[in-house]
Amino acid sequence: MISRRDFSFALPLAAAVPTMTLAAPLPDDELLWLEDVQGERALAWVRERNAETEALLQKQPGFDATRQRIRAILDSRDRIPGVVRRGPWLYNLWQDEHNPRGLWRRTTLAEYRKREPAWETVLDVDALGRAEGENWTWSGAVALGPEYRRVLVKLSRGGADAHVVREFDTVAKRFVDGGFVLPEAKSEVDWIGPDEIAVGTDFGPGSLTDSGYPRVVKRWRRGTPLAAATTMFEGRKTDVAAGVSIDHTPGYERTVFQRAVDFYRSEMFLLQGERLLRLDKPDDAELSFWKSRVLLTLRSDWTVAGRSWKSGSLLVADADAYLRGERRFEALFEPTATRSLAGMTATRDTLIVEILDNVAGRLEEWRPVDGRWQRREVAAPFPGTLSAVALHDPELADDPLADAYLLQYTDFLTPDTLALGHVGRDEREVLKSRPSFYDAAGMRVEQRFATSRDGTRVPYFVVWPRGAKADGANPTLLYGYGGFEVSMQPYYSGVVGSSWLARGGVFVLANIRGGGEFGPAWHQAAVGANRQKAYDDFAAVAEDLIATRVTSPRHLGIEGGSNGGLLVGAVMVQRPELFNAVVCQVPLLDMKRYTKLLAGASWMAEYGDPDDPAQWSFISRYSPFQNVRAGVKMPRVLFVTSTRDDRVHPGHARRMAERMRRQGHDVLYWENIEGGHGGAADNGQRAQMTALEYAFLQLQLGR
Repeated sequence: MISRRDFSFALPLAAAVPTMTLAAPLPDDELLWLEDVQGERALAWVRERNAETEALLQKQPGFDATRQRIRAILDSRDRIPGVVRRGPWLYNLWQDEHNPRGLWRRTTLAEYRKREPAWETVLDVDALGRAEGENWTWSGAVALGPEYRRVLVKLSRGGADAHVVREFDTVAKRFVDGGFVLPEAKSEVDWIGPDEIAVGTDFGPGSLTDSGYPRVVKRWRRGTPLAAATTMFEGRKTDVAAGVSIDHTPGYERTVFQRAVDFYRSEMFLLQGERLLRLDKPDDAELSFWKSRVLLTLRSDWTVAGRSWKSGSLLVADADAYLRGERRFEALFEPTATRSLAGMTATRDTLIVEILDNVAGRLEEWRPVDGRWQRREVAAPFPGTLSAVALHDPELADDPLADAYLLQYTDFLTPDTLALGHVGRDEREVLKSRPSFYDAAGMRVEQRFATSRDGTRVPYFVVWPRGAKADGANPTLLYGYGGFEVSMQPYYSGVVGSSWLARGGVFVLANIRGGGEFGPAWHQAAVGANRQKAYDDFAAVAEDLIATRVTSPRHLGIEGGSNGGLLVGAVMVQRPELFNAVVCQVPLLDMKRYTKLLAGASWMAEYGDPDDPAQWSFISRYSPFQNVRAGVKMPRVLFVTSTRDDRVHPGHARRMAERMRRQGHDVLYWENIEGGHGGAADNGQRAQMTALEYAFLQLQLGR
């Protein structure tokens, strides 16, 4: 699903979209023709809506300047190039005005330290697309170590999740003649060896799950047709997906298969010779191997071998003993009411644990010394968002970066900084820093708490522009997500800062239930039959903003994407009196049909099964498509989606927009023809889409 995005503000005008005559309620299936993604009638409707929206929003004062500024920020050569280590190289995908689809390039750490590193282009995605007449976008690469010469490159048409796979030679810088090639599908691949790969893809009827992901994993040998690949593992049709992970660490080689039973539960199997050993773990726990050890992260309380471990704990045990059936664990992290596990990364000998402490990042190092685990708190900037990525390559026998890691820090008013650190030391070398895209002097950040309907305290961040007062007239944008264990953490955005904060707008980020800010219990509190609690939390934040005169309904807008699009859609329908603008991005909205569209079936563990009458009884109470009504004064809404989104079907946004139009509501709609679930395939498209959103918010929320 999607995370955060950018925003804006301004003055309401009379509706420029034609007002529709109030219509009688529509049967749910009357608008199903809009689910025909590439259908002529549906696309004609999209083009008409796009033209209406662009005609209104592109004429707003400063639209072109806003779009150009956003594009310049997105294309800035001073932004931090994110890197992935592969042997001696650091790889990066770089997009700018000259390379909108991107250069896949590499450099060394010595060069990366420089202000202007010398980058070597490995693959020019734009040039490839022009040569092949395709709208390729980059979807990643799976490399074969320790040489990392051969990679399985993933290329998507227009940003969709589905992609082709083609074997590439990073030395010759060309695709391998007669190499591995997979047609377009939502494939998963990994290297078994130089001449074999494990592949899950669309092998034909029966090979995919109900969610549209691979059900079967096969071994495919070089030089043989895909049809000759032999089955290694099979999941069930009702699973989300079947997958494989292959560890090539010398002395610890392991192949692990997984059945993702649903979004949170899985069964895992270790390949031992020709047989599969099912790994004994709680179904909802995540398991990984780290050389001679096994790591478990718990989503539920667990009692084993006479010990009880809390949900949200990180446990470690000896892998060989674990595989023999012994259950002697130690806890490297146990949660508290305010502290939760956010992630981890492993150097050769040390586990770096990321922790959220009241939604601010901290780091700990855990290292075994003489058979005992030693904990060390890492001195790092606070409060903000920390992210650590180990640089260690476990396939290298003598790795010069065995104890090194990259540490990135940011907060709402501090541009990202990337530093090179080493375990056991708090001194770090700053490698890269983003520039300031706006003047943050005089701006400030607060963390506040709202009280939800059931009494739960819900944190949220308020970012105040310079000179703002609590007078009830501040244009305010409230963003939320609230699902799938995703935590909303502080982040620096040149777009938000220059186009919203610098122009007098208040930005608010809500940490509602359904997210992962306070561990599994915070997420599980708003799952299934309790989904409404996420919407109550979001409304409570809005009410608190109004009660404390940060803003007023006239000046309050909300925004969310994907699951966040469902959030703002539901709250818009339930509490329309609280808001004056809604930006609803790549959303789920028809919760009666969501399991039948694209990857929707994979999310039943989050929302429930609408085909089960007992579960539909609670889903139906918040599903926006079923609950929107004529004759109710609604805030103006802008729906934004993508034709090429093959994760959340654009039919959700299309049908909701048309239903609301026929009911007489004031609706704007814009659909990018490319872009996938992110909404845009390159920075030009991102700038256009975001500028439209800003123009809409400027139109609705200004003083």
